[in-house]
Amino acid sequence: MRKDLWLNYPESSTLLWMARQQQQSIWFHFLDVLLNIVIIVAIVGLIRTFLVSPFQVEGDSMVDTLEDGEYIIINKLTYYIGQPQRGDVVVFRPPNDHSKHYVKRIIGVPGDEISIRNGFVYIKEKGTDREVQLEELYLNDTNAGHTYKHPPSTQNQTEENYGIIPEGFYFLMGDNRMASRDSRSFPDFFVPEDDIKGRVWFVALPFNKLHVLEEATYTF
Repeated sequence: MRKDLWLNYPESSTLLWMARQQQQSIWFHFLDVLLNIVIIVAIVGLIRTFLVSPFQVEGDSMVDTLEDGEYIIINKLTYYIGQPQRGDVVVFRPPNDHSKHYVKRIIGVPGDEISIRNGFVYIKEKGTDREVQLEELYLNDTNAGHTYKHPPSTQNQTEENYGIIPEGFYFLMGDNRMASRDSRSFPDFFVPEDDIKGRVWFVALPFNKLHVLEEATYTF
């Protein structure tokens, strides 16, 4: 009996060693997968925080530039290395409700004096006394020449002067001027730069509307 046990012992030891090796291999594989998941999540988090981030457009306030239901990609890096510019289409948190994100176009930059009258936007740039009518080629026929003070549905053509934009703040409006809640309706009109999350880079979905947004150009 003892001889049989002695002869079978090496075989039992080998099986035990193999079982332990297999268990260690399973744990190593599990930890390897877990580590890769953590790394991927961290990379995605860094990309979304500092580089690019997706958003879905809700509503018609940016027609025809952006349409309801489209998925857009915003570029965050551009505002880490530079400043928002007039004409940029941006995603931001409205000052009266930080739980939401809006997408609008920057119309006025720090130092500008903004006025609306007779359906048009007028700007007096910082350091000048000359007021010019803003030429907005991105507006469709329904909205061109139909920019009114809040509420826009009244089509009130009397002048509204929003004053000089302070440093670190911006004046934003939707391209669908007749149906947009924007700086015209915000309590203090202007949006802090810190609330601007990024510039809209391109439309990602649906695929048949995939395109990069064109930069707006102005002549003064």
